[in-house]
Amino acid sequence: MRASTTDRLKGRVTGSMDKTSGEPEVQLRLSGVTRRFNDVIAVDQIDLEVKAGEIFALLGPSGCGKSTSLRMIAGLEKIDEGSISMRDRALADAGQGTFLPSEKRNIAMVFQSYAIWPHMTVAQNVAFPLRMRRVKRAERRRRVEEILAVTGLEAVADRPATLLSGGQQQRVALARALVYTPDLLLLDEPLSNLDAKLRIQMRREIRRLNQELGITMLFVTHDQDEALSLADRLAVMNKGKVEQVGRPMELYEHPKTPFVRDFLGRLIVVEGVLAGDAALRRVRLDTGGRRVGEIVGPDVPAGLGEGDRVGVYLRPEDVDIKPYDAAEPAPNQVMARVLSSAYLGDSFEYVLDIAGSNVLLSAPRRVVHHPGDTVVVEVDPQRAMVWPL
Repeated sequence: MRASTTDRLKGRVTGSMDKTSGEPEVQLRLSGVTRRFNDVIAVDQIDLEVKAGEIFALLGPSGCGKSTSLRMIAGLEKIDEGSISMRDRALADAGQGTFLPSEKRNIAMVFQSYAIWPHMTVAQNVAFPLRMRRVKRAERRRRVEEILAVTGLEAVADRPATLLSGGQQQRVALARALVYTPDLLLLDEPLSNLDAKLRIQMRREIRRLNQELGITMLFVTHDQDEALSLADRLAVMNKGKVEQVGRPMELYEHPKTPFVRDFLGRLIVVEGVLAGDAALRRVRLDTGGRRVGEIVGPDVPAGLGEGDRVGVYLRPEDVDIKPYDAAEPAPNQVMARVLSSAYLGDSFEYVLDIAGSNVLLSAPRRVVHHPGDTVVVEVDPQRAMVWPL
């Protein structure tokens, strides 16, 4: 009995487990990869490992080198230094002069523009890679029908592809990439052409395909929500270098560099002075010589000591605004003054003056604060990030 496309893809993942650890093996490895364009270093000595069956994201601003990295993996750009391998097979090795053409890498790529053939139906678009590989007609038809069913496109198989919605065209591009069971699926800003509602739907669709087929996926994006919600692991890139690699929660809650800290999500920043010994650190917040609060027990990086001026970085979702009761603020409470408020329907948005810093915070509409009011901002010290100024 012939194996289905689904079985073939799943078999590649289950057959690539590390027998010692039981974890998926490394599917793709980049070692010291560098790419230059004249005097510009687009990608600078990056090391990456993508495991079999995972969704891995390259996240960063425009010009950080993420798309160039994707194109080097696909074989659309040569590398100047380092090596790229898939399992034990070298795709490119600058030192050895090895460069495997893109058509021999068994890597599929979905482009930002989808690249749908306008003169073909959905089924013809999906069948195109199989025709190029000279797959026999009966087998071709069977595989196309199967992947159209997996991607929910059976009902539009005979419709001209360009008459479909944006979400359906994205599915056609995915189906065409998956129909020949690639070892790796690359996606270049895959959801950027869709509206907000469709982006959320397609995130779920890509995750479903990953789980159902077991296909290894690597995508590039500048959209933080997309990377955090979709990727099993991600690498944040900046100026051609990899700043940090890890799971989304790890990077969001425990950034290792100022760039990752500032790039992911929104931050409230207030300044203070470090006090206390290594057993119990405190950050005292003062404004105009007046104590406005103290954060007790935050995690403080090595090398900082009593008297050092520091920045306390907080995620807006980790603080609460409470009415002021004229008492001295308790530990991990900071006094603030409301500068302005805006009603958003489900919440209020406030601009607060906290220890001389203006910060933007949202709060539930059940308690209303007015400009000029003094309030208390309650902080979770375990979620406060202390950095040197």
